[in-house]
Amino acid sequence: PAFILCALALLRKNPSPTEAEVREAIAGVLSRDTGYVKPVQAILRAAAVMRGEDVPPIESAGGIPLPIGLFTPPAPQEDLPLGGSGNEGRGGTETRVRTTPMPMMTLAPETENLRQVGKPRIKVDARKLIQGKPAYTDDIEHRGMLVAKVLWSPVAHALIKHIDVSKARALEGVHAVLTYQDLPRIVYTTSGQSDPEPGPHDNFSLDYKVRYVGDRVAFVAAETEAIARQALELIEVEYEELPAIFDPRESMQLGAPLLHDEPESWHIEDKNRNLAAIIEWEVGDIKAGFEQADRIFERTYYSPKVQQTPIEPHVCTTWWDEDDRLVIRTSTQVPFHVRRIIAPVLGLPEKRIRVIKPRIGGGFGVKQEVMIEDVAAHLTIVTGRPVRFEYTREEEFYTSRSRHPMYITMRTGVTHDGRIVANDMYALSDTGSYGAHALTVAGNTGHKAMALYNAPNIHFRTEIVYTNTPPSGAYRGYGVPQGFWALDPHIEWICREMGFDPIEFRLNNAVKAGDLHPISKAWNEGREASPEYIKTCGLEDCVRKGAEAIRWYDRFDNDDWHRIPGQPHLRRGIGLAAVMQGTSIPRLDMGAASIKMNDDGSFNLLVGATDLGTGSDTVLSQIAAEVLGCEVSDFITYSSDTDFTPFDKGAYASSTTYISGRATQIAAEQVAGQIKQVAARMFNKDEGYDLVTPDDLELRDQGVWTMDGRRITHREIALNSLHHENQHQIMGIGSYVSP
Repeated sequence: PAFILCALALLRKNPSPTEAEVREAIAGVLSRDTGYVKPVQAILRAAAVMRGEDVPPIESAGGIPLPIGLFTPPAPQEDLPLGGSGNEGRGGTETRVRTTPMPMMTLAPETENLRQVGKPRIKVDARKLIQGKPAYTDDIEHRGMLVAKVLWSPVAHALIKHIDVSKARALEGVHAVLTYQDLPRIVYTTSGQSDPEPGPHDNFSLDYKVRYVGDRVAFVAAETEAIARQALELIEVEYEELPAIFDPRESMQLGAPLLHDEPESWHIEDKNRNLAAIIEWEVGDIKAGFEQADRIFERTYYSPKVQQTPIEPHVCTTWWDEDDRLVIRTSTQVPFHVRRIIAPVLGLPEKRIRVIKPRIGGGFGVKQEVMIEDVAAHLTIVTGRPVRFEYTREEEFYTSRSRHPMYITMRTGVTHDGRIVANDMYALSDTGSYGAHALTVAGNTGHKAMALYNAPNIHFRTEIVYTNTPPSGAYRGYGVPQGFWALDPHIEWICREMGFDPIEFRLNNAVKAGDLHPISKAWNEGREASPEYIKTCGLEDCVRKGAEAIRWYDRFDNDDWHRIPGQPHLRRGIGLAAVMQGTSIPRLDMGAASIKMNDDGSFNLLVGATDLGTGSDTVLSQIAAEVLGCEVSDFITYSSDTDFTPFDKGAYASSTTYISGRATQIAAEQVAGQIKQVAARMFNKDEGYDLVTPDDLELRDQGVWTMDGRRITHREIALNSLHHENQHQIMGIGSYVSP
């Protein structure tokens, strides 16, 4: 809505803005995905339409003209108010702009005959979002809601010797102050992963030991944020500072300060060496492979700590409902994992906890954690009042999660004819002060990067260590970017040293369709390692077409092209990188969906999948609409409410369309079969026609059709099944697990 409001204000004052004026008008809007290019173009085109000009069509990637469209309204008579006369409310009329069909995109060949899938559709939540209607976690406020704040540690490593909260508790407007002395000492992991969570269980809601600057010391709930902040200042803490370790290369050394020597933590590889986890595997014989090599290349690469920085920070609200159940409304990627993990921490059975995931303003992995929900929940439990807790942007940086920094040493053996015969990777991963996602992120680094080149001998070892720094966690790519940050420059170095063509060397050594995934028998992020085969691989086709498009062979190593006339200090660059990524976790990721038919022929689609702003609610509606022969607008889509929607593991690993989409398809196919059965019975009452079976019928255009052209609408079928004959509810439920 911020873009819309800024554009509206600009165009009301200036109907013919320049690009610079548009950019100035929207300069205060934070957007991390668009680069502001498309918003600027859209506003300039909107201005032209408002001036009554004929705007040339957009062209798709395939050169097909696309009709301009600002918005497709739900009803033909509903135009968008994009301007005003300035007399609204005083008898004036509001300027309204005509709307035109939504742009059509180039279709993939396999979707050309489909009606919904592969076709552009307005997001199901677009209207309410651009109109600024309550949609996000923080948009709902409860009567009597308290504000939560946390006292963060000012030191990197210390024991809390004494803490006095009496002054804070005595402050008017303060309803609760909690320390480690007030909460049961329950150890857990914040990693939002499927049961059993594979990483270290080393977290406590509050602990007598702090392990980084920004670790938790105390919780406060107060009437206002100002009072809560004042209460934090009144808490007196005496710390016994301990030596701290910040460099992962020193963390395992003898005599290094230990971060997790407490007896309660478990699933830690070696507490006495600060080792959160170790993974090691080998394919072939790495030692023999290096003996076959004509040259061996070894280098160490470093990837730093990076924060995910979603536009919406972590935020949640908690309250008791009318049935004495705890409700957690939270911006999370993993609502079902939140409920399962937090229940023992709070001392409540899962059935007494409901987690609601509203619209989310970005996650990128940082919300695949149980990071703030316990704070608000503990305070609601002790006060009986609704509680709101939100990170500031500063808190997101020093107490949230980040990408795992890694030192990666690559050692590769190559023959003179350009074959990789041995490939070895050692990754030293810095998990920070807690082990969230420590095992699986680093495991993914080797599993994906080392699988791209099908060498006969591959070895991978990673050691994931603790340091007194803010915790690392899940971040978009989940360990894969770190691996390729090392591997791809390493391959480029080999090519330049040995004079190989960078394209041909990569393609000659890369995996191909039909190959055994070289790592699949050694390690897998899922349940267990097992052989997997590469069924399809478009790498060579992609690289060849890309090289042609950028005129690779005319420009690469062409000094005349690299130099810029008149600017000797500048060079044009050209390069390539090859990366292998995966979708979902085999034999572990599961999604489910249910579909219910309503009296009017519409449907309720309930999915456990988490829409992070990625449009998955719309995509899943398209899949269901395709199967049932209707429109996306015929669906009311509910997602991620642990009370009402089916289970889903959450939004991560680029798997929602694949996993939850397949579950939606299965549920829709069940509903389609039931609809056809009712329709066949209704059709067979018509005299003078041959009897039909469900297999003779087709679902399309919001109804069921016979081969001779007769039609019964979805509404007629719904009314028949619910109110007239053989009364029953038409509904289906589907589940899908990644194979």
